[in-house]
Amino acid sequence: MINIAWFKRDLRVSDNVALSSAINCGDVLPLYIFEPELWHQPDMSLRHYEFLKECLISLRADLKILGLTLVTKTGDTLDILQSIHERYTVKSIWSHQETWNGWTYQRDIRVKKWTLTNNIQWNEPAQNGVVRNIRTRNGWSANWNKEMRKPFSILNPITGVVGEGSDNTPSPEQLRLSDDCCRNRQSGGRLEAQTLLKTFLYQRGEEYSKEMSSPVTAFDSCSRLSPHLAFGTISVREAFSATEKRIHELKSISPEERGNWMRASRSFAGRLRWHCHFIQKLEDQPSIEFDNMHPLYDGLRENDFNEEYFEAWREGRTGYPMIDACMRALKETGWINFRMRAMLMSFSSYHLWLHWRRPALYLAKLFTDYEPGIHYSQVQMQSGTTGINSIRIYNPIKQGLDHDPKGDFIRKWIPELRAISNELIHKPIIENSRSHDYPCPIVDEKSARKTAAGKMYNLRRTDSHKAQAKRIFIKHGSRKSPSIRRQKGTKTDHAQGELALDMSIRKTIPAKGNGEYTSKHDILGNDAVGNITTNE
Repeated sequence: MINIAWFKRDLRVSDNVALSSAINCGDVLPLYIFEPELWHQPDMSLRHYEFLKECLISLRADLKILGLTLVTKTGDTLDILQSIHERYTVKSIWSHQETWNGWTYQRDIRVKKWTLTNNIQWNEPAQNGVVRNIRTRNGWSANWNKEMRKPFSILNPITGVVGEGSDNTPSPEQLRLSDDCCRNRQSGGRLEAQTLLKTFLYQRGEEYSKEMSSPVTAFDSCSRLSPHLAFGTISVREAFSATEKRIHELKSISPEERGNWMRASRSFAGRLRWHCHFIQKLEDQPSIEFDNMHPLYDGLRENDFNEEYFEAWREGRTGYPMIDACMRALKETGWINFRMRAMLMSFSSYHLWLHWRRPALYLAKLFTDYEPGIHYSQVQMQSGTTGINSIRIYNPIKQGLDHDPKGDFIRKWIPELRAISNELIHKPIIENSRSHDYPCPIVDEKSARKTAAGKMYNLRRTDSHKAQAKRIFIKHGSRKSPSIRRQKGTKTDHAQGELALDMSIRKTIPAKGNGEYTSKHDILGNDAVGNITTNE
């Protein structure tokens, strides 16, 4: 009888409870399955697959050091498990609890039924702070901190291995993955993850807190760990432990030597908690991948979808330089910083009035660090369909002026505008009719923003909206009370998620002079995770 260590999004040997537990049970078969049907899903892309293959090369090498061979198979998971069971008799399967897309959710339902039918024990230990079958969010943050401070799993000596061969790795063509021209994406693998974490905590990250918002500085100042957390080449616990160690070291040196490192490290630690906070939402309500979190928004945008607008947004040709530069950079590199992700989605949902589902799928394919739990929670937040978050409508011209004042980022990604002056770079066609080969704005920014805001606030003022929003907050909102935090003499910490939301839905007004709808309870950025506003 054998025990299977089924790797999914946990492609590492260190701090891998599923692997260490399978080893403790006896003869072990480390297994990864290439599932063609998964790669046919509309949120999957070649950049994900290439990153995955690099992670598997790294994992295979690390397992070899332990005396284990990673076995890879291609096909339907149930067919593969059944074949292995018929030849070896499977006693147990160990795989980390997975909160991923709708397809994997349905696959796991099928696997569970198969294991019960065949009297096989399937164990799914958690690998982060996400809790399955949670009854309440009360105490969630305290539990997360407890989980992060647990010791790493220990690998005991191997007692037995299974001599099973691997299938050939499928080609992108076999998985129907077309070339998506991501020439400068990050590389996968354990060593890459370890290097990024170390350089961020000790070399690159000192100005993280103030430089994460601008795409000019974010590519260097942010951790860039998000794809590695998404694929599991490093665990959230490992990243948190390293950050706590760094904070402890900083306490022992003078404030002058410390510089801005303490603030940066604490900010990053908070965003690691956000990573799990948002995935917990999808774990609790898988439907948010497909449906509005607040049902009163059903039908609000779906019937007004403008294909021409969508194509212009996809191609980075909306006539708004900051929008287009961010989209082109994302297509080329597979990454853009949190505030720009939020701006892209906000512009799509409000200025272009596009229902979030198709833009979300397109962005999912572009993000090398795609993490569904974070992605769809954030997509809905930036589209205003959660019902419990502030409406945030980004003015793309103001965002450019704030975060790329000299137009350096815009010129890098929009060569048509390289000859434009700093004064005109953020609205070249609006104010300079001589600009060439760059489109006029597809919508009037001010008019589109006001129209969208009016529709959203008219709906939010209704009693039915407020009643449903209260129920959503009970299910998904953070429980840490701002009043308690004030009593302790600390400031409200946005790293807690939606901790200070007023369930009466505070009226959000244009910030004075900037033409951008906002409020003091904006929910922005998350460094250590994947997707929309949460990817540094």
